[in-house]
Amino acid sequence: MNRVEKICLVGCGAIGGVHARRLSGLVDLFFHSRSRSSAEKFNHAFGGGGVFDRLDQVLASSEITAVVLASPPEFHKEQIVQSLEAGKAVLVEKPMCVSQDEVDEVEDALRRNPDGFLMVAENYYYKPSLAKIKALLQDDVIGDIESVAVKKLFTQAASGWKSRYGALLEGGIHFVALLSDLFACAPQSVCARFPHCQKGEAERHSMVTLSYLDGSRATLEYSWRTRSLTKGILQHSHILGKKGRITFENNGIYVFLNAKGKSGLFFPGFKDLMGYRGMIRDFLRCLADRSRRPYSDFSRAKRDLQIVFEAYKNLNIGCLLLVGGWAICNLCL
Repeated sequence: MNRVEKICLVGCGAIGGVHARRLSGLVDLFFHSRSRSSAEKFNHAFGGGGVFDRLDQVLASSEITAVVLASPPEFHKEQIVQSLEAGKAVLVEKPMCVSQDEVDEVEDALRRNPDGFLMVAENYYYKPSLAKIKALLQDDVIGDIESVAVKKLFTQAASGWKSRYGALLEGGIHFVALLSDLFACAPQSVCARFPHCQKGEAERHSMVTLSYLDGSRATLEYSWRTRSLTKGILQHSHILGKKGRITFENNGIYVFLNAKGKSGLFFPGFKDLMGYRGMIRDFLRCLADRSRRPYSDFSRAKRDLQIVFEAYKNLNIGCLLLVGGWAICNLCL
């Protein structure tokens, strides 16, 4: 008989609800949040096994085998390290960390705990549309990649803890992950501009260019302050190869191939459009078999965050200042 995992969800907000819905009925869920009332609401809504008042109680419990960290990003590093030290498997929301120093501390914790399990909840890795694109590239239908252009422009309010972080770190990281998954190696260089930055505010619009050793390039434009009648839906990105082009809707609704001797319109999967089901499936499979490692692992999260942090470091003169992972405009300071 298969063991039923007992998992505690840490953080009972909007993204915590996404994870709770996916895990409900598959594991025994417990809850912890800064607000006990929030944890109790989740416990009631998702048929949980109880709530914990403090994280140290969660980590001290011999029943809890894993934690899902859906807390604000500034708490991730400390919670990851504490959980690994307590022998708990960890699924942490993206971004995993908010600075390179924090990434290094997590890496040190993994070295101290070589059997530790850490997965990052980067659902874009598991999107059916990305799987289809990678299959087309593997089949060499468009030849070697020459350039990739990704654009996602819409308006999103950044209230609460989200107001403290740059849009590239908090939301654009999804598309950094997508781009990283299309190339065999990390970029040789990262250049960035941040238009329309306002004094004292976190950046809300980024334009990043990645250059690779083979001469290929990728560009990402990501904005939370651009009007979009479709709210970011039906915007398109392009992969140009030596023999053709792949165009895809940014949310993963469809993929269009236009290549020599071959073309087609594909709808890869509405049942798991955003990849959450595949991500949770990977998480649970790894918990059941600890010899497995998740696809969205520490090394991929580290690579993606290094691109973001490099973008924030290599800004145009006088535009932004990186402070503890926050990209803050210092114009006129």
